Amino acid sequence: MAKTPIGLEPVVGSLTSSKKREYRVTNRLQEGKRPLYAVVYNFIDSRYFNVFATVGGNRVTVYQCLEGGVIAVLQSYVDEDKDESFYTVSWACNVDGTPFVVAAGINGIIRVIDASNEKIHKSFVGHGDSINEIRTQPLKPSLIVSASKDESVRLWNVHTGICILIFAGAGGHRNEVLSVDFHPSDIYRIASCGMDNTVKIWSMKEFWTYVEKSFTWTDLPSKFPTKYVQFPVFLASIHSNYVDCNRWLGDFILSKSVDNEIVLWEPKMKEQSAGEGTADILQKYPVPECDIWFIKFSCDFHYNSAAIGNREGKIFVWELQSSPPVLIARLSHTQSKSPIRQTATSFDGSTILCCCEDGTIWRWDAVPTN
Repeated sequence: MAKTPIGLEPVVGSLTSSKKREYRVTNRLQEGKRPLYAVVYNFIDSRYFNVFATVGGNRVTVYQCLEGGVIAVLQSYVDEDKDESFYTVSWACNVDGTPFVVAAGINGIIRVIDASNEKIHKSFVGHGDSINEIRTQPLKPSLIVSASKDESVRLWNVHTGICILIFAGAGGHRNEVLSVDFHPSDIYRIASCGMDNTVKIWSMKEFWTYVEKSFTWTDLPSKFPTKYVQFPVFLASIHSNYVDCNRWLGDFILSKSVDNEIVLWEPKMKEQSAGEGTADILQKYPVPECDIWFIKFSCDFHYNSAAIGNREGKIFVWELQSSPPVLIARLSHTQSKSPIRQTATSFDGSTILCCCEDGTIWRWDAVPTN
């Protein structure tokens, strides 16, 4: 278990710091009555950087952000099971470059939707309970990871439909896994967090031959020799409550719990002993009224900023790469009162989307400076 050393005081950002960027609401859509739990831009394919997807109830909707605040509906997929409630969505692609929208939720089934024809490419069954988050490997976008209530993380190949690895067991999470993320440059590494209050870092390095094998496998996916990864390489108790969102920032990790802040910390591994090490807490980004779980933040493509909503319908935009942290903007609108479940920050950070408990999508655009 990583111990947090005493003596290194984290730098806490000020909520009263000068506003660096002005944003205004350019659109508000009421998608339906059911809560929207996820919104995500397609950063996988440069042709579609302005395309995003949302999920709510049994529906996946694909939109495009156009000039002048316009949001155009491109596609909509309704699951055959009307009781499905999708919690997460991610963009991936087939080996030939076809864009996929991957969604999952309460049923624990991963739907891989081919965005070129709006049909289901594959459905993955394997998790024993609902799925809280799916993320795509940016360096190999036909690999996805899923985090589940069944206390496991699974690695899948969307091209072949194979479950390659299951991160669970003796050293695994002891409660629901709420969030998972691929390291941006180290292809072997993922981080996961959840209701056991921990963040775990896992390595796929010694199992990489199975990942490669998953691309050339021709037999039934069920015959693939799926491997269990039972022990993380690092375990940290940064938070004292549920950890519902974690993202890599280079080799550092941004994570948040239900205590009104995002924390930036550095895992320091001990080479000899797996799982051992220390965690240096570097910075804290306060987010008032962010004390309910399942609120996720988002970053622009280059991780310059993070945007996060709260339970009162407000958004806080933090500059990530400055010390002390600088609050770029605090966004509020008289009609935005519903909890914001997730934000999506555009490629360059100039547009911020959010999806809300009341079924609305809001679009904020940066006001150009003269």
